[in-house]
Amino acid sequence: MASPNINYRSLAEEHANPFQTTTTTAANIKTNLDDAKTFTAAAHLGEHADDEEDGDQEHDHEHEDMSHNSGIMIHIVPETGKESQRWNHIEDLDSFFSRMYNYQQKHGFRVIVLDEVFQVLELGFVIWLFTFSTHCIKYDVLFGNSLPEPNRTKTMLSDVFISTGECVSKFGFFTYLTIFLAAIYLGIRLLKTIYHITQYADIKRFYNTALGIEDSDLDNITWHDVQQRTRKVQAEQHMCIDKELLTELDIYHRILRFKNYLVALMNKQLLPVRFQLPLIGEVVSLSRGMLFNIDFILFRGPGSPFQNNWQLRDEFAVRSNQTELAQRLSKLILGVALVNLLLAPVIFLWQLIYFSFSYANILRKEPSALGVRTWSNYGRLYLRHFNELDHELDARLNRAYEYADRYLSSFSSPLAAVIARNGLFISGGLLILILALGIYDEHVFQVEHVLSIIAALTVVGVLCRTFIPDENLIWCPEQLMTAILAHVHYLPTEWKQQAHTAHVRSEFSNFFQFKAGYLLSEIFSPFVTPFVLIFVFRPKAMEIVKFFRSFTVSVRGVGNVCSFAQMDVRKHGNPDWQINNSHLLDLPGLNNDPLHQQQQSLAGGKTEMSLVRFTLNNPEWQMPKEASKFIKGIREHAIDELVQAKTSPQTAARDNPLMHSLISFGNIGEAYSSIANSVLAADVSPEQLQLSQSMNAGRASFNNPPAGLGVGTGAAAASDFRQMLQQNLGEPLSSMSMGPGDSMRRLRLSKAEGRLEGPTDTLLYSLYGVEPRLAKNPIGVTVADMCLSALYLHELSQQKRLSRQSRIEEADERPGPSSRGPRPQAPPQPPTGSAGHTVITSKAAERTPLLGNIRS
Repeated sequence: MASPNINYRSLAEEHANPFQTTTTTAANIKTNLDDAKTFTAAAHLGEHADDEEDGDQEHDHEHEDMSHNSGIMIHIVPETGKESQRWNHIEDLDSFFSRMYNYQQKHGFRVIVLDEVFQVLELGFVIWLFTFSTHCIKYDVLFGNSLPEPNRTKTMLSDVFISTGECVSKFGFFTYLTIFLAAIYLGIRLLKTIYHITQYADIKRFYNTALGIEDSDLDNITWHDVQQRTRKVQAEQHMCIDKELLTELDIYHRILRFKNYLVALMNKQLLPVRFQLPLIGEVVSLSRGMLFNIDFILFRGPGSPFQNNWQLRDEFAVRSNQTELAQRLSKLILGVALVNLLLAPVIFLWQLIYFSFSYANILRKEPSALGVRTWSNYGRLYLRHFNELDHELDARLNRAYEYADRYLSSFSSPLAAVIARNGLFISGGLLILILALGIYDEHVFQVEHVLSIIAALTVVGVLCRTFIPDENLIWCPEQLMTAILAHVHYLPTEWKQQAHTAHVRSEFSNFFQFKAGYLLSEIFSPFVTPFVLIFVFRPKAMEIVKFFRSFTVSVRGVGNVCSFAQMDVRKHGNPDWQINNSHLLDLPGLNNDPLHQQQQSLAGGKTEMSLVRFTLNNPEWQMPKEASKFIKGIREHAIDELVQAKTSPQTAARDNPLMHSLISFGNIGEAYSSIANSVLAADVSPEQLQLSQSMNAGRASFNNPPAGLGVGTGAAAASDFRQMLQQNLGEPLSSMSMGPGDSMRRLRLSKAEGRLEGPTDTLLYSLYGVEPRLAKNPIGVTVADMCLSALYLHELSQQKRLSRQSRIEEADERPGPSSRGPRPQAPPQPPTGSAGHTVITSKAAERTPLLGNIRS
């Protein structure tokens, strides 16, 4: 996917520095101070070299790169007022766009300022409370071990508290040292807060003047609208002087530059998320402290690979520097780990105080909050798309939350359940006894530690109830896992039809952990992080250096970005996720070597799925030709399979990926079932029939096209197809499901994904047209279409893997020696139904003894 604006040669393929566009100053533009207020000019001379370009691609981007090709680019800012001129040539657009995004998501200037001020006050409050509680309270009087000085029977607050002068006189060296260090940190934090407030004041002026958006309107406007207005400001005032126009992808790159690198590093298994702990075994964890250290080591700290927010260090351009860079990175990791080890007690104490203060009131009112599940940091990074903002990720994971919670709640250990029932019985008996005695005589509650015993018994009861399964729970793990997959989009392929197993349940719980487990991992992370950095992350220094060399590209007007974030399906696409009719596999320059494809692609269809999602959320984005062919290929392939399914016998439609996807899609909930029924029950349109016939004609040399296709044939087969749909859709997860757009209606408009009008070209529209229910809620089109696209791409990928496996088995069965290694086992096939119809349900659950019937 070559473009005149992007240098796609990786560092390993270049001898010169690929990160900087070589320019030579043609003339020094001399202007005086007054002219500089109304005129800004930049002259660039350079050679344009890109061996991967072809004539068509140059024509497509000719309007965008005309100034670059001519060698001279001059930007003249019109005299439109002093306030508007301040937005031309912003040096650090990464920070500027990030603050813009935070400003809109955090609801404006007053909210941000108040939040910043309260963070400083919270820190000061913790310091004061620590000092006051250790030196200014008479604990003997408070606990009743001694009487107040006047020997009163009633203890007053003045009897418990020590006067300020006497309290200060008790301060020792350690107290003064603690206060001194805390004051220094508090002063630094205060200066940082003042800096942030001044920066956000600048953003406020940008929103109010350049974008024309008042703070009161932020909750009624989407980020997509803010982004489109920003692009107009760029065209008028040239915030970025290296590029005439900014695309949606350019803005996403600026905000998510480092986050995209982390997503790729996670997919390449280069982040320290799995490690062994003594007496515990393998642990999967990615604490906030670990993420902070990784971000500091790789992107923001002194000595990190990036020399600023947008440029990798020049040394990475030279292959011979790999060993030296790896050694330097290894020393940096070791140094950061030792600093973490030295500060571990202080950080641990702060984490303990912070989480105690944050959750004390919640746990007092609702101790069961510890049993609530939440998406882990590891799960959020694993499931994240490239170029996906935080509010987009949150909306997607929130839609999957109820399905995930119900899936994990459907598992229970019989041994743990027996122990929990007896523990609940014993703790309940003791609690009832104490409460009954206290009701009879209130003096019981004044006995020492009685309230502590009541609190402990309450916590034990809450914990025991979490291990006792719901007697009315329906066992349908496969159906729930399919609903989860439709929303989170990424799950390991080995989990296909294995959702009923304890292994998949255990692995998924790493994505979706208990709140108590999350709090414990965060509190104790200061002691774990240093050793993980030294023994897990540090040995990967060479691989990380090679990753930055191989997968960094330079984008004009943006800087250095992760090449995977370009969503180039030609360069980084996974063959198992490519559509046969998208013509991507035959493009020139594509290396078909399996080892090369494995190194250049990502697991789980990360590139392909990210591209589909980005096009739905940003329908105005002018995607490159290869991306357009891929998206178009998906829709054409789906239309062809829809025609084949409606005009073929049920036995032939059994292996149809689109039919499987629509049935899984319909099982998510009632609204999704209605859409699936509408698609499958509609007659074949002449346009769909013509497209299917043309595609079958193109494959005539390999397959015989089905005969007798026609609109009437499709209408005649629709009845049988609807019968199959009713037999396999069954009862949707309606008890806890929402419509595709209902979750968005419960959020502020500022949290909505994509544009308010919704996309105009989607997979659902290609299959059926504008569905009336979705037409009333355009945002729901994005949600529903992405769910169906995710399921469909997974089905196509699964079909390709099984087809390749069958070819390998056939080759091995031929006579003669075979040089192949051991073959991976194919996933178990779903059992087939009777001869009368095809049964496609969650049949993996049928093979477990926990089901009373085959109904999933």
